[in-house]
Amino acid sequence: QVDLVESGGGSVQAGGSLRLSCAASGYTDSNYCMAWFRQAPGKKREGVAASVSDGSSTYADSVKGRFTISKDNAKNTLYLQMNNLKPEDTAVYYCASEVRCYFTGAPKAADFGHWGQGTQVTVSS
Repeated sequence: QVDLVESGGGSVQAGGSLRLSCAASGYTDSNYCMAWFRQAPGKKREGVAASVSDGSSTYADSVKGRFTISKDNAKNTLYLQMNNLKPEDTAVYYCASEVRCYFTGAPKAADFGHWGQGTQVTVSS
């Protein structure tokens, strides 16, 4: 059974930074794919960034240059470093994973079968 546990959300002023973490368990090798999604009130869940199975990273255009995704295979943990945060980044952020994935561009929710419980990020102006 795969479990994902997010942490690191909180409140910050515009221009500030936060780092989200997602601890994964239940995978037998390190090639699993992980991603971050977010969902703001009244909006669809959108892909933010992904660490795909070949080790590369992909990002949504809205966060390129501000967010950095990284995966520590030794710790089975995914990170999302978020800098220069904007009020429009306010959302519940979800970690997701799948055994394998290969794609470019923003991740799509339909490609992921395992989800964390979410962590709130609030950016005030």
